[in-house]
Amino acid sequence: MAIKLFIPGPTIVSEDILQEMSLPMIGHRSAKASEIQKRISDNMQKVLFTDNRILLSTSSGSGLMEGAIRSCTAKRAAVFSVGAFGDKWYKMAIANGIPAEKFSSEMGEPTTPEMVDAALSTGKYDLITVTHNETSSGIQNPVEEIAEVMKKYPDVVWCVDAVSSAAGSKIETDKLGIDVLITSTQKALALPPGLAICAMSRKAYERTAEVPNRGLYFDLRTLWDFIDKKNYQYTSTPCLSLMYALDKQLQKIVNEEGIEARFARHEQCAEFTRAWADEYFRVYPNRKYLSKTLTVIDAHPKGCDELISIPALNKALAERNMQLGNGYGGLKDKTFRIAHMGELTLDDMKEITSAVVDVLKLG
Repeated sequence: MAIKLFIPGPTIVSEDILQEMSLPMIGHRSAKASEIQKRISDNMQKVLFTDNRILLSTSSGSGLMEGAIRSCTAKRAAVFSVGAFGDKWYKMAIANGIPAEKFSSEMGEPTTPEMVDAALSTGKYDLITVTHNETSSGIQNPVEEIAEVMKKYPDVVWCVDAVSSAAGSKIETDKLGIDVLITSTQKALALPPGLAICAMSRKAYERTAEVPNRGLYFDLRTLWDFIDKKNYQYTSTPCLSLMYALDKQLQKIVNEEGIEARFARHEQCAEFTRAWADEYFRVYPNRKYLSKTLTVIDAHPKGCDELISIPALNKALAERNMQLGNGYGGLKDKTFRIAHMGELTLDDMKEITSAVVDVLKLG
């Protein structure tokens, strides 16, 4: 029996989606490929609430994160970090020779609009990056509040990492004024790993003309231009099997479950998991900014001074065909993570939490 994954990606993939990946290959320059990729683009725009150009990359989300900061920074980038994945964006900038500064929040705390305003008021930066949902700390940043600040700086390109939240948490890309919104397939979209997706504004595209060394494979301007030239096709051979799966899954989200219903299901699972954590442990991050797609939990049971052993817990859960996530980075062994993203339901959350109570003999 397959292990039921409650980790922050990869997530469970439904059987019909897995079967879709076994369809025969087609020419990636064929009219059929263009048709599939156009339909993916149209439905992805609905999920992300945007009219911006949709770009795909056969990579993890990190590929388009690197592409965005390299392709769209003409002067200097301000990288806002609330954990390991914000730090990663900064490392990408430095590795590509892009002038950048990192603005870090205390672990478990958000990027605030005041932080963004203070940085941009210096006039030093023409691009910022913000992590929408940080899986290491369990924070969902207040992008609605940050969007109000960004209105003061219309020339600054705003890049958002929504890898672990898009399709699980509502992000109104165009209303917020986000220029590059990035996600990938193995999180709330509930697909296998291997495709990155971004929505890119015309403003971000025009900025790329000011950047002479944008790289090649992850050059967002080249991807954009090639889609125009070749009717929704890509510069390099894409992963057609994953595109079949993404096409099918987006049709299910838009036409069967419904986008708003999907968000509501994620919120229901999040609320249940937080309430359970409050009863037996403690939710780790600032409660005003909790993720809707996973919960990070302090590994001290209430009334106990000792940390639980998360490897031992997972070993016992494996016997029940379940797995949850250890803490990440500096929070490893200090926290554990229960994901509620993708296809997971309230019944699934009741199953994993009941199993943890039983294994640890809580209550």
